[in-house]
Amino acid sequence: MTLEKLKYPIGKVNLPEHITKKNLEDWISDIERFPHELEFLVRELSDKQLDTPYRPEGWSVRQVIHHCYDSHSNSYIRFKWALTENAPIIKAYFEDRWAEIFDSKSAPVFLSIDGLKALHSKWVYLLKNLSDKDLEHYFIHPETKAKVTLKENIGIYAWHCQHHYAHIEQLIIRENWK
Repeated sequence: MTLEKLKYPIGKVNLPEHITKKNLEDWISDIERFPHELEFLVRELSDKQLDTPYRPEGWSVRQVIHHCYDSHSNSYIRFKWALTENAPIIKAYFEDRWAEIFDSKSAPVFLSIDGLKALHSKWVYLLKNLSDKDLEHYFIHPETKAKVTLKENIGIYAWHCQHHYAHIEQLIIRENWK
């Protein structure tokens, strides 16, 4: 398997030009299911398996799980900023550095899985109740200067869930752990 396929097992994010209500429903469903599917996927992994990188020079399964909580927490806050401020410039963060902090490398994964369950429950409640006007709100990324609408960000994070789930799932398959 190529390094590119290991990095992007489901491909890079590719949003449709016109985002439909069906797209949004599917994406919100992906976000809603993710914490439970992730928990089911990793619940029987040993510490040694959790500390295995999903690819050469990649994060361990443990780091990926903690990254998901960190990233999704940041995204939820970005939704709140976009809903309460006019075109806010978001705070970017160094996800690679966050993944190297001791909690990301050693904390039990259930801490982030439980956090994802709570966060996603609240996030999905918000997402399911956004109006069409709300979905057009956007934030600006400080590095790329790109405007990201909330409806686009829903698609990006549905992809993010599937992307990291696939990292772990593909490692489990390659290593024949189940």
